[in-house]
Amino acid sequence: MSSNSGSGSWDIAGPIKGKNQFRGLLFKYGSKATQVAFKTGDHKQQLVFIGGLTDGFLATEYLEPLAIALDKEKWSLVQFLMSSSYSGYGTSTLQQDAAEIDQLISYLINKEDSEGVVLLGHSTGCQDIVYYMRTNAACSRAVRAAILQAPVSDREYKATLANTAAMIDLASTMIAEGRGSEFMPREADCCPITADRYQSLCAYMGDDDMFSSDLSDDQLRTRLGHMSNTHCQVIFSMGDEYVPDYVDKKALVERLCKAMGGAEKVEIEHGNHSLSNRVVEAVQAIVDFVKREGPKGWDDPWH
Repeated sequence: MSSNSGSGSWDIAGPIKGKNQFRGLLFKYGSKATQVAFKTGDHKQQLVFIGGLTDGFLATEYLEPLAIALDKEKWSLVQFLMSSSYSGYGTSTLQQDAAEIDQLISYLINKEDSEGVVLLGHSTGCQDIVYYMRTNAACSRAVRAAILQAPVSDREYKATLANTAAMIDLASTMIAEGRGSEFMPREADCCPITADRYQSLCAYMGDDDMFSSDLSDDQLRTRLGHMSNTHCQVIFSMGDEYVPDYVDKKALVERLCKAMGGAEKVEIEHGNHSLSNRVVEAVQAIVDFVKREGPKGWDDPWH
């Protein structure tokens, strides 16, 4: 395994404890300083949480009750940091995220004797899952199911902001001049961001543009169709503040699930983007799906 160098783990013994307190295993899954993960519960089945832009550990309020609920079902929750975590997304790519997800799953298989994982993406973490499952990396075969929570369009949200159109033009110019890896002006984003990453997130049919309501059914199928090979659940917040008002959320989530070959649809009425106002519903939907679609009783992923 490529991440052996510099890897190690620290056992923080005891059960999950108290509000926003976790007890578990902190470990390095790769040699980079950022490649740190935290596993709650000592089980052979893992739910891996992949956060969105600016996220890191404890990214959503449902993670603590989710860890408790999963532990009762003999599942571990794994949170992890990538190079793109916190303010690092502006200098990263979906390709790099996918490579680091593969490293993490490799660690879980080789060091934790994993019997298979379920991936849970929040926000832009959903793009990571879709991209990763397209790579056909060796460890992707250990992914038994995927959950996309708040798969929304960064492009459509950004388009509601005043300076986005001008910044897209600037990014395109910089890329055409061979300066795609250089930083955009400070007003482009809340974090340092390269022209390449800005275009990926904000431009029509950029690499990150997977869930936009104005994409045709064929375009959605091209971007999402390979997910039909994986058991999938889509959890959509019907009050998501990052989805523009003009978007018909019910129609969009229906089209996304269809493009993914018939993914299971969960609509959470009045739920916000991170489901902080619908924690109980979020945990119930996730755990119910994991219990039905998880590794127990499935064929060996390596055959």
